[in-house]
Amino acid sequence: MHELDTWRDRLRALAAQLADDDGAHDASHLDRVWRNAQAIMAGQHAENGAQADTLSVLAACYLHDLVNVPKNDPRRAQASRLSAELARTELQRLGFPAERLDSVAHAIEAHSFSAAIPATTLEAKIVQDADRLDGLGAVGLARMFYIAGRMGSSLAHGSDPLGTSRALDDKAYSLDHIPVKLARLPAMMQTAAGRRLGEQRLAMLEDFRTVFAAEWTGA
Repeated sequence: MHELDTWRDRLRALAAQLADDDGAHDASHLDRVWRNAQAIMAGQHAENGAQADTLSVLAACYLHDLVNVPKNDPRRAQASRLSAELARTELQRLGFPAERLDSVAHAIEAHSFSAAIPATTLEAKIVQDADRLDGLGAVGLARMFYIAGRMGSSLAHGSDPLGTSRALDDKAYSLDHIPVKLARLPAMMQTAAGRRLGEQRLAMLEDFRTVFAAEWTGA
């Protein structure tokens, strides 16, 4: 465990050194993704004995957002590939085990929803699920509105917040992001543990959306 703690400190410092001012992808986000990954690994091992390489998962969790492109930027789909390239360079400089570099780079590339790169290793599946879990639940809700504010989106449509008689548009209305993207995440989880946690957190978001719409319209 000592080796993991040492690498966690070094990787966290590296991420902080290269980070921008995006509060939705800050050091706390990286810590939460790592905690999510640990919970998923424990669940996977308990359910089917699957054992991922923990050091590779740790590195990918802390370095997956080294290059953070805004969600409304046309280059968004390239962010994970650029992060993987930079992570490989920085890990080599730090003396990270060379035999794990490909595993870490793939996990970083495949974590992104926008990039749509299939996760082909257990480590990549865990990191992808762990990152997506942070988009769900109470923290995910706060991140959703934070990101929408940075993009200049409205909170919700003025008269039809649930989109019952209009096309959903999560670039214009933040609340639309729940059905447009977030509600899809649990079914897309690659691990049973991630799917279970995702469904629990999505239930909270859907309850919030219902209450929000009632207050918004005065229903």
